[in-house]
Amino acid sequence: MNELRTILGDVVTRLFTDLVTKELLESAETGTWPGTLWQAVEENGLTWPLVPESKGGAGGSWGDAFVVARAAGRHAVPLPIAETIVGSWLLSTSGLDVPSGPLTIAPVHREETLRLARAGGGWRLSGTAGRVPWGRAAGHLVVVTEAEGRSMVALAARGAGEITTDQNLAREPRDTLAFEAAPVVAAAPAGRGVPARAVWLYGALVRSAQMAGGLDYLLRQASQYATERRQFGKPIGSFQVIQQNLAVLAGHTAAAGTAAANAFRAADRGDAAFEIAVAKVRVGEAAGIGAQIAHQVHGAIGFTYEHALQFATRRLWSWRAEFGGEGDWAAELGRAVAERGADALWPHLTAR
Repeated sequence: MNELRTILGDVVTRLFTDLVTKELLESAETGTWPGTLWQAVEENGLTWPLVPESKGGAGGSWGDAFVVARAAGRHAVPLPIAETIVGSWLLSTSGLDVPSGPLTIAPVHREETLRLARAGGGWRLSGTAGRVPWGRAAGHLVVVTEAEGRSMVALAARGAGEITTDQNLAREPRDTLAFEAAPVVAAAPAGRGVPARAVWLYGALVRSAQMAGGLDYLLRQASQYATERRQFGKPIGSFQVIQQNLAVLAGHTAAAGTAAANAFRAADRGDAAFEIAVAKVRVGEAAGIGAQIAHQVHGAIGFTYEHALQFATRRLWSWRAEFGGEGDWAAELGRAVAERGADALWPHLTAR
């Protein structure tokens, strides 16, 4: 990690440690928007790491974005930080101005399509997008779709479409947005390096970083609890079965973090589809096993709402299914290997 990322890591860790309290998380789950936290995040430039300095951003890289997204996952930050990072990148890369405030992205599901059509001197958006992260809270929606034979990036304001509210297991907003020839704020041809499936692809990328951060938290909490909790006159961490489980959790946490970091490095190089697929599969598998082990170590107390562990595990269970689960991305990898042929697999791996 270079010096800039070390400084960035210190900033986000200090900010989230101070402001993301259990009381704030509980309040967010009742529908209260954490405005003070969002203001602090925005003022520190954490939502625009990929926006050029000439447009008011940090002019950073995907590697910098990884530091922010992983820390957001580690602290279970109840804000669309990851979505805003991706949305601001899509807009700035396509030559569009990035509005202040929280952003979200759509469509989330690979099979869904939002249609963009010319109307006079502007563009209008139609279609329905389900399970949109923070749909009701985001000030704007960033869409990637096909129009007139090319990929387009469009920006729609909140209120342009009908919102049906819902939530995931972690009680984060996951809303359905329906548009019927709704005018958009701006639209432009997708910038260089923005694929047609950009939302699905880069949504999976930032989720992998968030889950890697969540696993960091689980490992730290489980290790600490195993040291503090005593049974039969000694810490439960001294029992071999607990030590073995913690070792398994540590291995999965390290593998998940490595896979996610590698995908972000690939995003900085260009075509990262292969690495993103690998990361979403590996981190998703680790999330399932890691959450199970953490709850086993904590026993019944870890399942209570009063204990902080469930804020992380409920997010891990939710995030692993968003922007494609392990099965979806494993199928993507399988198709890619089959298309290239068996003889091309090893050269492809070593070349990356």
